[in-house]
Amino acid sequence: MLSYRHSFHAGNHADVVKHIVQSLILDALKQKEKPFVYHDTHSGVGRYDLQDERSEKTGEFKQGIARIWQRDDIPAEIASYIDAIKVLNDGEELRYYPGSPKVARAQIRDQDRMVLTELHPSDFPLLLQEFRGDRQVRIYKEDAFARLKGSLPPKERRGVVLIDPPYELKHEYMDVVKAIKESHKRWATGTYAIWYPVVYRENIDKMLKGLEDLGIRKILQIELGVEPDTEERGMTASGMIVINPPWKLEGQMQAILPWLKDAIAPNHGHYKVEWVVPE
Repeated sequence: MLSYRHSFHAGNHADVVKHIVQSLILDALKQKEKPFVYHDTHSGVGRYDLQDERSEKTGEFKQGIARIWQRDDIPAEIASYIDAIKVLNDGEELRYYPGSPKVARAQIRDQDRMVLTELHPSDFPLLLQEFRGDRQVRIYKEDAFARLKGSLPPKERRGVVLIDPPYELKHEYMDVVKAIKESHKRWATGTYAIWYPVVYRENIDKMLKGLEDLGIRKILQIELGVEPDTEERGMTASGMIVINPPWKLEGQMQAILPWLKDAIAPNHGHYKVEWVVPE
């Protein structure tokens, strides 16, 4: 299965798609003054040094964020995402890339809050250090789905849950389905954004079928591929499955993905925005 220590992959094409969708959801939540919660199930360390030996070893950010962050034709819809990157990088050099918690922190307001969970023994202390003293952020070294179950429904009754496990074990795909089933019972109106890697397409098909069988409405799939599907090892595409997406998200991603494909994977790229279950 996929071995996904994020320090090796920060800023790659999968991160770009994930964090664009995340930013658009947060933009939508900010349209109302009422507070919301951002809940991140697999938070990582918060920020990543692209000059670290692990990042340099793979160089994956070069086919991701490095190809778009300083273009002069960036779609207006992704301004919040690009701003979160520029905040960490003074000057012209791309040195740091924000993990999903830092992308969120760049957007939440004084009335909003964040819940972060990270179980990895090396990543948790770094995440804690990154947000030390931040009263709007609560960090837990707990099982991601146990903490999610205990946190729902949130007091704000508004917000988004980002679910992005490493998928190192095959059962994690169906673990996500189980977590959505339990979470939706507690908080049916929340937005759930599930990241997935395409390593073996059959795993994604099974997860989608599992989600469809839950009887939940409004499930949108967003995907960007950089290579055709293959039976060989390696991530060829990635995407987001969004339950209760903001009403503009479908149209926004239909506008953004052609530009993103041309920028990141002009030769073999492909994309989709499809309803798994419509409203």
